[in-house]
Amino acid sequence: MELQFDTSICADCATVDCLVKCQYMHFDLESARSERQKLNNGEDSPVLHNCATCYACEEYCKLGNHPFYQIVDLQEQKGIWPAPRPIVHQQVKMFSPKGDFVPREFAGVPVNLCLFPELQGRLTGRLFEGTSVFFSRDLFCNLVYLHFAKNSVIKERVPGVIQRLAACNVEELVCFHDECYALYASWAPAYGLEVPFRPVHLFKYLIDRLKENYSQVKKLGLKAAYQRPCSTRLTPAKEPLLDELLELIGVERVPREYDRENALCCGAILRMHGREELADDINKRNLDDMVRSGATACIFNCPFCYLTLGEMVAAKGLRPLLISDLCRLALGEKL
Repeated sequence: MELQFDTSICADCATVDCLVKCQYMHFDLESARSERQKLNNGEDSPVLHNCATCYACEEYCKLGNHPFYQIVDLQEQKGIWPAPRPIVHQQVKMFSPKGDFVPREFAGVPVNLCLFPELQGRLTGRLFEGTSVFFSRDLFCNLVYLHFAKNSVIKERVPGVIQRLAACNVEELVCFHDECYALYASWAPAYGLEVPFRPVHLFKYLIDRLKENYSQVKKLGLKAAYQRPCSTRLTPAKEPLLDELLELIGVERVPREYDRENALCCGAILRMHGREELADDINKRNLDDMVRSGATACIFNCPFCYLTLGEMVAAKGLRPLLISDLCRLALGEKL
């Protein structure tokens, strides 16, 4: 059963927040309603050509009607490519399943690193004792293809991913990559795909392990800016978990302009789309905002954001840290 967009819900929406709040396209209320109606009718619209694919409209829509998924499906139906075709084809081929994953029982808590094997050595210490950390192209979440208007690739590959994990008798799966969690908690339910295990977000896992080791926690006393990943837009209900986690380890999430619902993306996908000028602009605004906030560190939940912005953040005098590394520091562990 595939998601069916209830356009009558959108027609009754008074605010059209999915478009009015967009930070990359600029619509007043009247023009937003006009373009929203075109999308409801399955018609062409500047939205399909100018969307930055940041997922934010999913969070802005309080009606649960998945406006970004609708945009992506329409882009693909109409052959509107957000990125140059050679790049799209390259991305689709680069992360295709290899077919060499053998289902097995995982000893301890399974932690999926998705496609970031280079981070495996950092999932050590008390926080990750008793876990089985794994990664494989055969278990790749594939949600990145939303950025390339290739939802069909996700639909084609993800059932196999879920079947392979189910064959491992996984009851709970800790998702190190935020986008993996979004796949199982947002995309799969939206498109009627059953997930026979419980996805556990990294924030929840880290909170539980910190509480188990709370006598060893040293308050860090850091002021940190948070770089919110695109995929957070798909599951924003987990946002309070980060605030709870940071309070546990004595880190202040500094108030700033470009955080929470007003967050800016890391710009990496925009550069793949060939939109260098826009990427440069949002990077500058975002980094300047971090500096103004008085932050001494920038914390990341998405490894891709970390790899993209880490050096830029460091050049501004802020220490770039993955959230898991931040928690390890609170336990007195060396990175």
